[in-house]
Amino acid sequence: MADVKKTVLFNRHAALAGKNQLVPFAGWMMPLWYKSISTEHHAVRNTAGLFDCSHMAVLKIAGKNAVDFLNILTTNDVTRLKPEKAQYSYILNSTGDVIDDCIVYCITENNFMLVANAANEQKVKDWIQTVRSENIQFDSAWQFEVTDLKDDSLPDARVDIALQGPAAAKCLMEIFDADVDDIRPLNFITVKKDHIDVIVSATGYTGAKLSFELFVHPLHAMLLWDTILEKGKQFGVVPCGLGARDSLRIEAGLPLYGHELAGKFDISPFQAGYAWAVKLQKENFIGKKAVNEKSVDFDKEVARLQFAGGKGVRPIRQFDGILNSDNCCIGYCLSCAGIDDKQIALALIKKEYNVPGKLAGVYYLARNQSHLTQGRKEKINIGDMVDADIDGKVIERFEKF
Repeated sequence: MADVKKTVLFNRHAALAGKNQLVPFAGWMMPLWYKSISTEHHAVRNTAGLFDCSHMAVLKIAGKNAVDFLNILTTNDVTRLKPEKAQYSYILNSTGDVIDDCIVYCITENNFMLVANAANEQKVKDWIQTVRSENIQFDSAWQFEVTDLKDDSLPDARVDIALQGPAAAKCLMEIFDADVDDIRPLNFITVKKDHIDVIVSATGYTGAKLSFELFVHPLHAMLLWDTILEKGKQFGVVPCGLGARDSLRIEAGLPLYGHELAGKFDISPFQAGYAWAVKLQKENFIGKKAVNEKSVDFDKEVARLQFAGGKGVRPIRQFDGILNSDNCCIGYCLSCAGIDDKQIALALIKKEYNVPGKLAGVYYLARNQSHLTQGRKEKINIGDMVDADIDGKVIERFEKF
């Protein structure tokens, strides 16, 4: 616990949620919830929720050849980016394995911001250093610098706060008097309020149609947080923790690194449903040859499924078996969230069964010694025949709100 860091909003979380609700996540102390996961989940779907994402990695890649470097580092086509536009992408190693997924923002022609997962921040930084030091598909004459933008001593430092949900635009317009509701997805603008400037980006991780991420100087993050909660009270804006962040992204069908991406099953972007973010027609990028082979050589992919939930229904857990209508194991649960009277699961299953409407079942793995004594399996393999504990069906890969 001594190595766990505190975000710039830690004191606000401790006051609003209470220290008992702060848990270690990706090396940071973060709020699990403030009121309840359900309350915060429904706020995002009906009004708006405010999330602390200041633990996320925020890097600046700037200089004459910044675009060249980013274009070999990431799978999407950075040359197509213009100022005030962003793109979702992947960072791969030389064997085509996913190091992380990320979003690249074009601030100006030669100035970019790369946002990656907090859990992978050091891994991404180390890989960038390796690429530079070992000249991996990289011209040593290129001129660019990589800077950690969470360093509050920098004038252009940035950390991330997310405001998600139908009322998000009204709240931001109330504060900044700017037409943020006109920002198209994966676009952004810069707004100012008194001495604070904020990058308002139409991006997010909840599936909300109106999703914004706000990149602000770390020294101004607390003021922005307080202002949004104060001005947003009339619109139903509430602070949200990790629990709702997870249930919202599962309901929407969005992948989490280590679960629906990479992880135990080495899930590729193609299996996850994001082939469009890997531009194989690009002349070159790190891991291109290997990931090209992965693009056609897979028989399992990520699916979204719905099962009964609510009081008295045993929750589905990671690695529980997913069964077809004949009670044959066809894959594994990757993530699951209970939402009202149903459970939404993201699972890795055989491709031929990933068809909306197809019936599916779940086999609960043993959770303790008592379950083992009763004969419940501790592990299940594809092809195993077992009785389903709960029935459900495959639904559309992504949900629209």
